[in-house]
Amino acid sequence: MRLKTRIKREVRFLRRLHRTLSRVNSISNGSPNLSVDDFEEAVDKHRDRPAIIFEGVTWTYADLDHAANRFAHWAKDQNIRRGQTVALVMPNRIEYVAIWLGLAKVGVITALINNQLTGPALAHCLTICKAAHILADEETIDAVEAVKDGLNHPAIWTYGQVKGQQKSLANALRSASSLRPDRALRAGMTAKDSALYIFTSGTTGLPKAARISHARVQLYMRGFAGSTGSVESDRIYLTLPLYHATGGLCGVGAALMNGGVILLSRRFHASTFWKEIREQDATMFVYIGELCRYLVNQAPGPEDRDHKLRLIFGNGLRADVWQEMIDRFGVPDVLEFYGSTEGNVSLFNFDGKVGAVARIPKYLRGRFNVRIVKFDVETEEPVRGPDGLCIETATGEVGECIGKIGGGNARFDYTGYADKAASEKKIMRDVFAKGDAYFRTGDLMRRDSEQFLYFVDRIGDTFRWKGENVATSEVAAALTAFEGVKEANVYGVKVPHAEGRAGMALLVVDKTFDIAKLSDHVDRTLPAYARPLFIRLAKEIVVTGTFKQRKVELVEAGYDPGLTKAPTYFRSPGKGFVKVTKTTLDKLASGTYRL
Repeated sequence: MRLKTRIKREVRFLRRLHRTLSRVNSISNGSPNLSVDDFEEAVDKHRDRPAIIFEGVTWTYADLDHAANRFAHWAKDQNIRRGQTVALVMPNRIEYVAIWLGLAKVGVITALINNQLTGPALAHCLTICKAAHILADEETIDAVEAVKDGLNHPAIWTYGQVKGQQKSLANALRSASSLRPDRALRAGMTAKDSALYIFTSGTTGLPKAARISHARVQLYMRGFAGSTGSVESDRIYLTLPLYHATGGLCGVGAALMNGGVILLSRRFHASTFWKEIREQDATMFVYIGELCRYLVNQAPGPEDRDHKLRLIFGNGLRADVWQEMIDRFGVPDVLEFYGSTEGNVSLFNFDGKVGAVARIPKYLRGRFNVRIVKFDVETEEPVRGPDGLCIETATGEVGECIGKIGGGNARFDYTGYADKAASEKKIMRDVFAKGDAYFRTGDLMRRDSEQFLYFVDRIGDTFRWKGENVATSEVAAALTAFEGVKEANVYGVKVPHAEGRAGMALLVVDKTFDIAKLSDHVDRTLPAYARPLFIRLAKEIVVTGTFKQRKVELVEAGYDPGLTKAPTYFRSPGKGFVKVTKTTLDKLASGTYRL
């Protein structure tokens, strides 16, 4: 890279890093300044400006504050005490943010629960957060009612029609004051106190409740207000669920902390996405990687570039989709970030390098708590040297990303889960020195010679085959580059008489897909050990509410077509992909095939 180009890149990087850190450096766990104090400060500054627009209704900052105050007084009227939990089970709606902000004003914790959950998963979330009150609406009340008998007799409130023992939330709020509750009600609280519970996606089991302190809420909201460079005139389109941190804190914070407006959508629809972006004059939107893949899978149209976007920000954007967002839709700037709801690793790709999650220049290495350590895929544990300590990876080597805990910086603290045992499992001790502690992200990454970091795979998704580690994300990228493949979910399955796990992929395809040509494509694009042996076709891929692919059920089903109605193919030696039959299964079971 030429010196002039390198200097320009560093200036851009440092400017954006400074803008972000200047907003979060004052955050302290011991501070009496809470996330709701930040919100009230924003309200006082932008009272008459629009804060949220939802389905034709506009709330100003003052309106949002008044609504939050009503929820604060409602909690007082119900004798909900500081430190207790209220469960919020609703889809995106204009009151959503006001609910948890209002409860936080009087020290009450809100558990933000996935509104798509039903049955045991919903009951599990309601139980572990110990909510004495549940807030629902017409979309979610039936699911809550269906599991209430297994709960500890919570009060159930709904915006919808009241039945049985349910209580009307709308009626209760009518008599609640819109005046701010006395700040003395949160006297003695500090930023280390809990504000929210946000649940993990549950891609590998039941969701876990991550404890989100006021300091962590501030890190999300102030951090993205800084990193995005948002201003009063920005209109941020938010179609991600508000129960998750990316939409509910990062997107909300980018708007509300700087006087911008949230253009809130009830849910994501790929077919109407760009129409709404244009009609509402959005200048930014928040993404999850798979959301963007749905967008590029839509048929091209003459209005693809007809928008006023200046930036999109989010996480999990794969390189192929990233480039198409730029080339096809004319998105001028992409801010990719990396982080987890419960973790202490937070990274931004301020350079806009396609496919990377961040860059940590060598001269700033000491300012970041992030390291990548050697990792054994088979044991799913970091590799330790003769001295018992971990070993950092070399350039280009894949390892687990970890974050040092503590050091007096709120950014590096780890608050963990409601379940203390689950929290402890994510901590690795005696890493580079006796007595130190690091948070395990559970993600595999690699670093290139320019110090860019790239996400490779989730631990557990990467598997070994023919003595090599196979990254499911890289196989999925190769498969989605094949004509007719719209989506790919890759995983490993056990095969009798074979070591490791063989690659399998669930594909969503269109009419142009030709299974007969797929073998040649994977031969050209993937090394022998990474080429999938099994292909299954489906109409859709099951994802969580935050668009993360579920694999557990697919791994359990394996390649037996008798366990699913979906067409299943095996790459027969010398023949390419052929449909799996009973004969195929018998040969695989007996070890006849040379795999």
